[in-house]
Amino acid sequence: MKNMSALPPTMNAFVIQASETPKENPLDNGKLITDVPIPTIPNPSYVLIKILRAGICNTDLEILQGYMGFAGVLGHEFVGRVVALHDDATEDAKEQWMGKRVCGDINLGCCNNTNEDGSSIVCGVCPDSLGYNQRHPNMSRNHCPNRTVLGILNQDGTFCEYMLLPIINLHVVPENIPDDIAVFSEPLAAACRVVEQGLVRFRYGNTDAASAASSRGGDKVAILGDGKLGLCVAEILGREYLRCCHGGISESGRKLPPAPVLFGKHPDKLDLVKDSGVKTQLVSSCYNDEKQEQIKAEHMNQYDVVIDATGNPNGLTLSMNLCRPMGTLVLKSTCASGVKGFHSAPIVIDELMVVGSRCGPINVALDLLEKNSTDASENDGIPPLRMEKYVTKTFPLSQVREALEFAALKSTMKVQLVMAE
Repeated sequence: MKNMSALPPTMNAFVIQASETPKENPLDNGKLITDVPIPTIPNPSYVLIKILRAGICNTDLEILQGYMGFAGVLGHEFVGRVVALHDDATEDAKEQWMGKRVCGDINLGCCNNTNEDGSSIVCGVCPDSLGYNQRHPNMSRNHCPNRTVLGILNQDGTFCEYMLLPIINLHVVPENIPDDIAVFSEPLAAACRVVEQGLVRFRYGNTDAASAASSRGGDKVAILGDGKLGLCVAEILGREYLRCCHGGISESGRKLPPAPVLFGKHPDKLDLVKDSGVKTQLVSSCYNDEKQEQIKAEHMNQYDVVIDATGNPNGLTLSMNLCRPMGTLVLKSTCASGVKGFHSAPIVIDELMVVGSRCGPINVALDLLEKNSTDASENDGIPPLRMEKYVTKTFPLSQVREALEFAALKSTMKVQLVMAE
């Protein structure tokens, strides 16, 4: 392997151990191991990446509680540098990738792997032999039936010093994006997925049936949850609104929808997106009573699209109530626990379209971050995306347990692990 001889034989990594009896304290389900062997590059489609920084996500905390039954190196948000390729990699591949700073898609399709006899694993989705991508864009990126998922499903993740990833998953990080900002490419991409899926239309077409029936001209959108993911969704959809609606300024005779609304519990967190194009409200303002049992008429069944990013299974009930009949309910949250007392009747009675939304286009997220150095006047009035405000604290990998404890605090935004500068 190219340059492998210059690397140490072992590394530090935070590893979740397989166990049938999870520990009482979820953090005890994983531990920092200081002598994990450096991964061996299996074939020319993979590279070895030296991790520079990794972000701690709510999904990581859920995994420590047993979500997905994962065992291995935790983590999926990262920026790193390619330090080795396979001996049989082409010269073009070596020239293109060696030494490059990269982020990466977290889903690994089976097209990168082979059977024990050396034959290719073909699922029909990765090569698109079933025609999925023609009907569902980027099906192969997210939905290989044999996929592994970085730090989530049968694939070692990013809380380590070195990691493997297929070349097809890599995205070069532009030079003007610093490491601490590049780590946000994955969560921002997940927020961009809502746009990529076409779930929100801030401008109806002139011949759109919805346009004739609506007094707004576009979707009325609510986002629930002011955690890390909810704020990322607000950052993206607020800018998408400004882009589609020309900064929220009506053209002659053109109807405009209201700006998307982010509902949350924490005024200080809501303030972080005040310049993004969204409006913000405390979630308590949705209710008539202190017990939060009676929803105000101005919010009940009033939103065309509701995006649940609460990270709380009970947030689903409020999301269903905000969504209008035949509206769209988008689920961005994953939870280790189930929903106690959940009733699906409102979904059926109101004929809601419920859509899951996962990983998104990292290249689009990087493009947005690359515009960070420009002001709104240079970007059609759309404000630059300033993600540094979300980094609450950084820790070295040697203090990963303390970092996870800090990340679990309600007041914490984003915690990053620094492996190398």
